[in-house]
Amino acid sequence: MIFKLKRSIVLFFLVIVIIAAFGLGVWFGETRKVCEVCPPQDVNFSLFWEAWKVIQEKFVDKTKINVQNMIYGAISGMVKSLEDPYTVFLNPEDNKRFIEDVKGTFEGVGMEVDVRNGQLQVVAPLEGTPAQAAGLLPGDKIVEINGTSTANMTIEEAVNLIRGPRGTEVSLTVFRDGWNETKEIKIIRATIEVPSLKLDIREDNIAHLKLYQFSEKADFDFIDAAIKILNSDADRIILDLRNNPGGYLEVAQDIAGWFLEREQIVTIEDFGEGKEQEFYKARGSSQLLSYPIVVLINKGSASGAEILAGALRDNREIKLIGETSFGKGSVQELAKLKDDSSLKITVAKWLTPKGDFISGEGLEPDIKVEMTEDDYKENKDPQLEKAIEIIKGL
Repeated sequence: MIFKLKRSIVLFFLVIVIIAAFGLGVWFGETRKVCEVCPPQDVNFSLFWEAWKVIQEKFVDKTKINVQNMIYGAISGMVKSLEDPYTVFLNPEDNKRFIEDVKGTFEGVGMEVDVRNGQLQVVAPLEGTPAQAAGLLPGDKIVEINGTSTANMTIEEAVNLIRGPRGTEVSLTVFRDGWNETKEIKIIRATIEVPSLKLDIREDNIAHLKLYQFSEKADFDFIDAAIKILNSDADRIILDLRNNPGGYLEVAQDIAGWFLEREQIVTIEDFGEGKEQEFYKARGSSQLLSYPIVVLINKGSASGAEILAGALRDNREIKLIGETSFGKGSVQELAKLKDDSSLKITVAKWLTPKGDFISGEGLEPDIKVEMTEDDYKENKDPQLEKAIEIIKGL
């Protein structure tokens, strides 16, 4: 009996140990799973949770407490503290809108906006849109949107206010260099379908190729345009990148491959802090390499447009004509998060093949030609006229 009793006790404790070990394993596994995204140990979140608790207990209007919106707001505040206008948190709705943008179809007024020195301004009105019809120009400063001041407003916040269903109205208070006061411009929103390019084979055998943006379909449209140039009598090209706000890097890289020798550098991605740079090289057919070319740029030429213009200038000494470009030379990566939200985060900066920073500087034209407000009103284009004059002498 004594032996049997001792054996029962041993079995009992053995079962307890097994259960405890299993429970500890589950707990440890769950802990490891959670802590894959936990902050470093020296980060104390107690203040955050203390504030959260106070809001839950004391805020007077409980109907306005939305836990999900509070989480989104906390993430947005964290991102804003970085003071980078291009690093933003996109909730599911904003993320969906952003994806629609790069595909080239959305509802709104049709313009690219950015923040420069803390001020919201127009980068470029897109071709054939209500923004262009309303007379908005690159560099216009947007002071108010529907009466709301744009001071300290992020790009995404501004876009959310400007966007809206087609047929509805948005009011923009705008200031332009040379004006004595602001003006209110009312625009009716529409469905925006931005073309990727326009090709004009002129009678003087000059191909005027205007790229509006580097969207998903721009790659295929460019192939079609390039074939038309090759099969025409055109013997020189004006590449027009004015009011092109950019788009996909890969599309700009592919297009550059038509004008450059294979393996020539298109742009350099610089991650800072002594990290190794990444080189993006021409990978196309080079079939337009032999054509004399000039490039048109202005204040609305940004991002991918600046990369392409810089690549042609640095590799082939191609002349840039027009105005200093916008200077949007940072690299954003879209990091997908849970529940279809995302972080658009700046991870690097672009350099031209010769190592010049684009960000905040822009590209200086070799031949400076400015467009006046009267030029726009009277449909005059002294920049294109100068490009025609220059390319005829090449």
